[in-house]
Amino acid sequence: MTTTTIPTRQIVSHHDGEGSVQHLMDPNLAIDTATVFAVYGKGGIGKSTTSSNLSVALSKLGKRVLQIGCDPKHDSTFTLTKCLVPTVIDILESVDFHSEELKPEDFVYEGYNGVMCVEAGGPPAGTGCGGYVVGQTVKLLKEHHLLEDTDVVIFDVLGDVVCGGFASPLQHADRALIVAANDFDSIFAMNRIVAAIAAKSKNYAVRMGGVIANRSKATDQIDRFAAVAGINRLAHMPDLDCIRTSRLKKSTLFEMDASDPEVAIAQAEYLRLAQMLLDGIEPTEVTPLKDREIFDLLGFD
Repeated sequence: MTTTTIPTRQIVSHHDGEGSVQHLMDPNLAIDTATVFAVYGKGGIGKSTTSSNLSVALSKLGKRVLQIGCDPKHDSTFTLTKCLVPTVIDILESVDFHSEELKPEDFVYEGYNGVMCVEAGGPPAGTGCGGYVVGQTVKLLKEHHLLEDTDVVIFDVLGDVVCGGFASPLQHADRALIVAANDFDSIFAMNRIVAAIAAKSKNYAVRMGGVIANRSKATDQIDRFAAVAGINRLAHMPDLDCIRTSRLKKSTLFEMDASDPEVAIAQAEYLRLAQMLLDGIEPTEVTPLKDREIFDLLGFD
């Protein structure tokens, strides 16, 4: 496979598209020492399961991986750490936001196979902005030089891009990945995420990486939308019971018995995806659809 060189991120001086009220990313917060992936998808579709298993697969391939959960539920990394770790915002609040009083072990936790885990958390319900939370997390990581020896950063982001705040990880990312099932609601949410990626790509280095089909026996509806929107399907995680039970066991798939054929299939697909991402995936120019166009496109003939 031909290796793709990911371009250097550029911070620009204009706003994120017509009508945007989002602040530009502080150039001092650019993550310039690691390859960064931002994982999006409909709520409950399996982003955290996908992110955690992908993080382990990357670590199995010898990479130093940092996973950052960007959801107020702060459960992105619990299969890696076996617990719900405190969030960056909670810890900052405990020291009255004097970050100089914190040590790395106060907010970074080592998970399975050495994956570093951080839960950014979120603002209290109905207040604040998710973008601020992500910014404070990256700032704290840079202040403590925790990104300098990191090869890959994975942002696991809240389900839908309803505001620019939760789209802010796209400002840091090289490639955006979308997790979707083979159903209308997942694809409808994917289209909104595609629109956010297209908007951010005008001013930042982020580009569409592709879609990961999850919890689906077939991929015909995903593939139909992807062909029109300009997206590549990178992987297919079938609706395997071992994936569901791994969450209940508070475990990644790589800690489960590989003699189980289902576990072996899932592990192999995550390792294949991880190697593909490391080799470099060509970006695609995406075209979001109008809502009614999705209604007309999907379904059985």
